[in-house]
Amino acid sequence: MDKIWTLLAKEARDGFRNRWVVMITLVMTGLALTLSLLGSAPTGSTSVNPLAVTVVSLSSLSIFFIPLIALLLAYDSVVGEAERGTLTLLLVHPVRRTQVIIGKFLGHGFLLSLAILIGYGVAGLTIALTSETGFAEQQWGSFSRLLLSSVLLGAIFLAVGYMISAWVRERGMAAALAIGVWLLFVLLYDMGLLALLAADGDGALSGGLVKGLMLANPTDSYRMFNLTGSQDTALLSGMAGLSADHRVADSHLVLIMGLWVVVPLTTACAIFNRRQL
Repeated sequence: MDKIWTLLAKEARDGFRNRWVVMITLVMTGLALTLSLLGSAPTGSTSVNPLAVTVVSLSSLSIFFIPLIALLLAYDSVVGEAERGTLTLLLVHPVRRTQVIIGKFLGHGFLLSLAILIGYGVAGLTIALTSETGFAEQQWGSFSRLLLSSVLLGAIFLAVGYMISAWVRERGMAAALAIGVWLLFVLLYDMGLLALLAADGDGALSGGLVKGLMLANPTDSYRMFNLTGSQDTALLSGMAGLSADHRVADSHLVLIMGLWVVVPLTTACAIFNRRQL
């Protein structure tokens, strides 16, 4: 455990030294504040909770932004160090390869979580303090779900990035695969699903199959977890009319997202243990 902690601290120090944390936090805070303020402006004096609007807005931002940052953090974590020769130097020390993957993963997870908590936290507090709704009456439960699930979403794509980095032999190939994974899960998957539904004019596809296809994508699981978490967020996101048969329990969504962390990270460890340096 001490070795994993040492690797975690090293990755954290490297992130602060390279200004990664500062840059990511500032960008995320700026985008979150802008999107939150623009999203809450039209609510005026209506009964819609401003923080619920912020949750819906930030959920959309997270799906595009957090996976990209996570993949950029992780894609060269193994292959990059292997090309620079520092990985061989690291493995000379009495540390297991699995500990290297886990320590680096936890270090990058700490950096990304810090950026998410600060960026989204500033946006949420700003909306709560400037709105006409009382501070205690805000949708803090939904906002807490957003923060925790956003950290989990980042962990998913960090794990996928580590799997890519442990598998490929060239840094350029790792970067190309990381961008390809981002395009697939964030853009192309849902576009393909919409095209499939549009082509299904006679309704041959069952609701259960469509739901299963959506749950296979971690970004869709994340979206469902946040947008159906409360009546306000469901209403604002257009999911209030979702029937009980098509709703998915929060525990199931968390389990699916958790598996999306464990399986790629375990695969990354297995690949790295067999990798020839």
